[in-house]
Amino acid sequence: MENQKFVDSLIQEIVQPGVDQLINNRFFTELRQGKLSQKRLKGFALQHYHCNHAINKGLAFCMVRNANNPPLYNQFQELFTEEQSHPGLMKRFGLAIGLTDEDFDRELLIFECVAHTAAVIRGMFLGTQAESRAGALVNETMVCRYSGEFDTYLEKHYGFDSRARTFFIVHSKVDQEHTAMASESIARNANTDRDKEMVRAAARNMVRFKLAKFEGIYDAYA
Repeated sequence: MENQKFVDSLIQEIVQPGVDQLINNRFFTELRQGKLSQKRLKGFALQHYHCNHAINKGLAFCMVRNANNPPLYNQFQELFTEEQSHPGLMKRFGLAIGLTDEDFDRELLIFECVAHTAAVIRGMFLGTQAESRAGALVNETMVCRYSGEFDTYLEKHYGFDSRARTFFIVHSKVDQEHTAMASESIARNANTDRDKEMVRAAARNMVRFKLAKFEGIYDAYA
């Protein structure tokens, strides 16, 4: 019960304000108004595709690295199973808005997306179980929220059908479960004051990385 109170405070004080700040930034404000440019939509698709690929490779490596530790192996296996289709779904969206296979092959990650992806992978390899799931709590909560925005306004203003929007439809629903899983893991493993200090720091950092990612995409694809 005490640890659940800690997780609730983490969400209230760090995660939810970060979500609110993200949803009210330039990128999503223009998306809701139907004013976000095709170039920026394409930039998001390209960058997110490559971020997803890198994270999947990190998960696969963590499965091998923890093959002798069944609980951790099973955790990374479950995460990889859930995430492995996501680059393909993001590529489907990108192709629907006019990108080509060559565009995806040629694109490089921008600085802010490198930083965000590196922070996620750093949590996998160096973070404690509670600390690594703090980053997941932030990311899954944010992805769930902004996927709902994409799903609604890509249909309303840009006319994309459900097949093109599959990535966002899936994430607006499934990531609710992922958020709950991250919360439960933090509650189970953040048992000392030091654990909780590390979790808070990881959550604050991940909020900043996520916000910077979208600001970077907005500026890079002006």
